[in-house]
Amino acid sequence: MPVEVLGMIGAMREASGGAAVSIIGGGVDGDYIAEFARAHEAAGFDQVLVGYGSVSADGMAVAAHAISQTTRLHYLIAHRPGFVTPTLAARKFATLDRLSGGRVSMHVITGGSDVDLQRDGDWLDHDTRYRRTDEYLAVVHRTWTSTEPFDFEGEFYRLRGAFSDVRCVQQPHVPVYFGGSSAAALAVGAKHADVYMLWGEPLSGIRQQMDEVRAAAGAHGREPSFSVSFRPIIADNEEAAWERARRILAGVTAARPADAPARPRPQAVGSQRLLEFAAQGELHDRRLWMPVAAATGAAGNTSALVGTPAQVVEALLDYYDLGVRAFLLRGFDPLADAHDYGRELIPRLHEAVLSRDRHPVSV
Repeated sequence: MPVEVLGMIGAMREASGGAAVSIIGGGVDGDYIAEFARAHEAAGFDQVLVGYGSVSADGMAVAAHAISQTTRLHYLIAHRPGFVTPTLAARKFATLDRLSGGRVSMHVITGGSDVDLQRDGDWLDHDTRYRRTDEYLAVVHRTWTSTEPFDFEGEFYRLRGAFSDVRCVQQPHVPVYFGGSSAAALAVGAKHADVYMLWGEPLSGIRQQMDEVRAAAGAHGREPSFSVSFRPIIADNEEAAWERARRILAGVTAARPADAPARPRPQAVGSQRLLEFAAQGELHDRRLWMPVAAATGAAGNTSALVGTPAQVVEALLDYYDLGVRAFLLRGFDPLADAHDYGRELIPRLHEAVLSRDRHPVSV
């Protein structure tokens, strides 16, 4: 079956020397947002993630601007529950879904860092945040789908006569993507996610997480699909790809002062998992390279696939064979890599998936 390819756009050009780890922060450059979005559309990406950070540009506004500059590309907007009411969030996404002609999805990120959430005034503990997310998404779904006013009484939200005149273009509602690797995240995501998003781990780790999500979702009569995120490092030959990987690692390492204090253990379980895999070895399976995750404290999607485009596609097919049906691919040189993926990676991936569907393999 078809595979979805996602990218990621930022609001400000990075001065990273080709070793950008995060593209969420920085200021706002409307011309760059438009250029970045159009590059992904021309490259054949199906959708792009618009990230969220407690000091970064508003993702809904960034997405609205990018939507106006493109015609086909879809936008996965990261959304942190709890900072606007769920009824308002539902109307915001439904409004943008209508204005874009059905090109919007919601990526729910409850948040694994107390420090980041406290910048926005959220002092709830980790598991309480996920209880709020559960309730929040229940209200969002009901607002999207209810044909008559409804009341709601919960731990965090109390509504009377809630309703939305704005209906989603996409039915039954805007797709909901979900991220989180903790037990609390799994319990909530299994109930609400249409697509469960995972960071790039070895095949054994992805298989384990998919099995856990499927079992939890099955208890609710649901079958979410899965996306896995990677940072491909490609070149015309394998030697050049590894040389580029080492340059990127050197750039990432140099960006951190030598006398900087040791990083604290990350709170996010997904980051903890990446660091554990990195400690087990630099290279896993065919091409999964973990030193950048180790060097950054696994801050977000930092798992690389290194090789020629054909070799990286072979590695992606191993995940496809597990049942992964979407890949979020972004580079360390974000704009240039988006162009390269469109020329070298995405067409090969689609062709390989078609071939695999004709000749499936057992795993």
